[in-house]
Amino acid sequence: MPDADAGALLADRAAAAQPQMLAQVLAWSAINSGSQHLEGLARMAEVLAGAFGRLAPVERLRLAPQQIIGADGVLRERPLGQALRLRVRPEARWQVLLVGHYDTVYGAADAFQQPRWNADGTLNGPGVADLKGGLAVMLAALEAFESGPAALKAALGWTVLLNPDEEIGSPGSAPLLAAEAARHDVGLVFEPSALPDGTLAGARKGSGNFTVTLRGRAAHAGRNPQDGRNAIVAAADCVLGLAALAAPAQGISVNPAKIDGGGAVNVVPDLAVVRFNVRLAEPAQQAGLLAAVQQLCAAIHERHGCTAELAGGFTRPPKPLDARQRALHDFVAGTGAQLGLTLGTRDTGGVCDGNNLAAAGLANVDTLGVRGGAIHSPDEFLIVDSLAERARLATRLLVRLAAGELDRTLFARETRCC
Repeated sequence: MPDADAGALLADRAAAAQPQMLAQVLAWSAINSGSQHLEGLARMAEVLAGAFGRLAPVERLRLAPQQIIGADGVLRERPLGQALRLRVRPEARWQVLLVGHYDTVYGAADAFQQPRWNADGTLNGPGVADLKGGLAVMLAALEAFESGPAALKAALGWTVLLNPDEEIGSPGSAPLLAAEAARHDVGLVFEPSALPDGTLAGARKGSGNFTVTLRGRAAHAGRNPQDGRNAIVAAADCVLGLAALAAPAQGISVNPAKIDGGGAVNVVPDLAVVRFNVRLAEPAQQAGLLAAVQQLCAAIHERHGCTAELAGGFTRPPKPLDARQRALHDFVAGTGAQLGLTLGTRDTGGVCDGNNLAAAGLANVDTLGVRGGAIHSPDEFLIVDSLAERARLATRLLVRLAAGELDRTLFARETRCC
């Protein structure tokens, strides 16, 4: 069977699995797998291991715990779920890494727990777009590809990595992502499309999550307030200083997101914890922004007599659309054109595991999942027809890679720098 005929047949086979994919999304969305809901993550991992285990043995990988600073200013370890990994033909010429996460932003106590149908025919539910729909697409594409001719399959090996902590910055799975990036040629990440029309994410900003712990001195608010050092006042000053570091024209945003601290109103508070997120357009901006925050902490100490201890870091480096990224995006867009799809590219301030893979040297397209929208909200929705559409696209990509239609010399492992 010619490769072109095989590609069309296998892509159609993947698309025909839409009823099965929809059933999977409905069932998977009903399993609460919030990033910190270990019981729900374990249930979801079991279901996914059963589904993907039809293709190859599934490894369960324990992740190091997340380091967090609590509301009391104490550093603790928080356990994470397990990552799942399966490999097929690691000796093949092309090595493709397929990545998706199975955690959501909806915790165990969240009111948003079950999928339901919208009046317009879209499916509303936790994780239906981000990213359980993408997992169904990934599985259908791999099953279709693996049903193809032996000669085609022999040219392409693949690894699936499913992680349980992407929504909190992949603190435990980041080392796994970097290690897998080093042994693959290209990456396919099944985050939802950048826009409901199927647009792919191009360049992505980088992201960092930080905590400033402010420690003052308690005192009676009436008898001797002058002896106290008010950590809440210092925290307010800190938040205003952080917000002032934003530079939209340079692609820098700073989002103070939460303050913990304080207590009885007749006590000068001696502890506050400020949490904030930073987004940057260029890797070179990281050092300057970090230095500015450290200078702010020193100034807070000077003005308020409260220590200001900075913790955290840049968890996802910026992902520029460099020549290798652009070549892979063009290849995906060309594949879409063969299927009658127009796949544009849009830069975004959102981040994902594609940032980590790119930073480790792996060119990747990270919005191969379903079309939908309103992610991270109770209005999250999936455009159901996109299950078949994106499964067809992913299958055709695998077939074209196996057939040698992309110049491997630009992506081969031995030619990549770290």
